[in-house]
Amino acid sequence: MSVTLHERELFGGGPVLAGVHTLMGELESHGHDFVEIAVIGEGRGTHLSVHGGHELRRGDVIVLRPGAWHGFSGCDALTVANCCVSAAALRAEFALLEQVGAIHRLLWTDPVAEGARGVLVTRTDPDAALEAISEIRRLSAEPYQRLGEARLLGRLLTVLGTLTDGRDPVPPAPGHPAVRAASGLLAREPARAWTMDALAAAVRLDPDYLGRLFRRHLGLSPLAYLARIRAERAATLLLHTDLPVARVGAEVGWSDPTYFARRFRSLVGLTPSQYRNPQAANRAVTASE
Repeated sequence: MSVTLHERELFGGGPVLAGVHTLMGELESHGHDFVEIAVIGEGRGTHLSVHGGHELRRGDVIVLRPGAWHGFSGCDALTVANCCVSAAALRAEFALLEQVGAIHRLLWTDPVAEGARGVLVTRTDPDAALEAISEIRRLSAEPYQRLGEARLLGRLLTVLGTLTDGRDPVPPAPGHPAVRAASGLLAREPARAWTMDALAAAVRLDPDYLGRLFRRHLGLSPLAYLARIRAERAATLLLHTDLPVARVGAEVGWSDPTYFARRFRSLVGLTPSQYRNPQAANRAVTASE
C-alpha cells in the first residue's frame, strides 16, 4: 500500500463520492478510511488485495471496509465504477441501509466475515453491473449540494439495490432485533472490555443463544464482529492522529501492544506500523506478491 485516501480530502463535504473510470496499466495499492464499492464493467485487469490477485470480469463487485487496501494491475481499458460512502454517514444519516438485509450482507456482513479482512470480491449479474455503472455515472454527474440528502440516499439505494438484486435472487432472512441491538452496542463502545456474558445481559439473552443468532445473521461471532470494528477504528486513528501505536491499540480496546499488532494484522493484512507508514507498507505488499 503506497497511499491512503481520505474522505475529508476527496468527498467535498458530502457523504458519497462516485465516478466511472477507465484504467490502463497499473493503479498503485492504496488504503481507504471510507467504504468503497467498485463495480467492474468491460475490459481486463487484475485486482490486488490482501488475498492476492484476482482476474476481473464484467459483473465483479469489490467492497472494501475502512482500513482495507487494494490495487489493480495489467489493466487494459478496464471500466471501474466507484461508489464510495463515508463511514460516518453509514453510522448516521445512512444508518437505515443496515436494516435492509441484502445491503447489510453486501456492505457489513460479508466483508467482515472471518477471513475476509475487510475485502469482499463477489459477483452480480453482468447486466445488473452495467445498470449499476450507469446509475453511478448519474450519481457522479450531479453535485451533492444540488441533490440533497433524500435524493442522494435514493440514488445510493438504487445502486445498491441493483447490485444486490443481481447478486442473490433469494432475499436473505431479516435481521434479528437482538443482533441489531448487540452489534449497535459494540459499534458504540468498541473499547469496552466486552464479554459474551456482559453483551448477552445487555440484550437480555442467553450468551450461547446470542452467539448462535450472530453466526446465523452476520456469519461470525459477536467477539469476531467486535474485533473488526476495533480494527477499523484503529485504522482511522493511525491515519488521522499522531498517537503512538500502543496508545491507538489501547484506545480501541486492545491494551496489549503485541496482541493489538497481531489482531490488526490478521484483520487488515498489515501491521499497525506498516499501515501508518506507506513506505513500510509498500515493501510488505511487494514482498508478498
